[in-house]
Amino acid sequence: MRIVLLGPPGAGKGTQAERIAQRWSAPHLSTGAMLRAAKETGNYDPASGNLAPDALVCDIVIERIKRPDTRGCFILDGFPRTLVQARIFNAFLVRHGLPLDAVLEIKVDHEVLMDRVMKRSADAIARGETPRSDDNPVAFETRMREYSELTAPVSDFYAEQGLLKAIDGMKDPEAVWQDIQAVLSESEDRSVTNAV
Repeated sequence: MRIVLLGPPGAGKGTQAERIAQRWSAPHLSTGAMLRAAKETGNYDPASGNLAPDALVCDIVIERIKRPDTRGCFILDGFPRTLVQARIFNAFLVRHGLPLDAVLEIKVDHEVLMDRVMKRSADAIARGETPRSDDNPVAFETRMREYSELTAPVSDFYAEQGLLKAIDGMKDPEAVWQDIQAVLSESEDRSVTNAV
């Protein structure tokens, strides 16, 4: 399975991506984790809440997908975030004969997202861990504004290709997982039918 998982910060992409990865035996590739790692090289500062440059993000993701462990299958969590990224990534997939099976967009209300992000930060502190640098109200609002402005065209891009499926992220995580499984099982059945 080759899946793109979209959704605003705090929507539960990471949680659901891990479940998808286990169920379909595909690597979970979190662009957020990759970019936090890129901070070590000084190429990106996630604490600002600003999106990383398109070229940097695409290079990181494409290089990761080229590694042998993906075997042409992956769960991409939070990428592409801009229309430019979507177009660059689509061109790469077409060149390598790697069509996406589905693009899932987890939808959650703004207030609920803020609560989730603040809870994630508080839970990390309670465990004695350092919270993510972007789990603060200022960075959250910046990320939400950019998500609304820049990622809406990405959703439209995939909708035009017939790949986009909306998932109600307001439900509890188990119900969201059931909905995701139903959508992906349908995509998997369609892929098998088309291959015959």
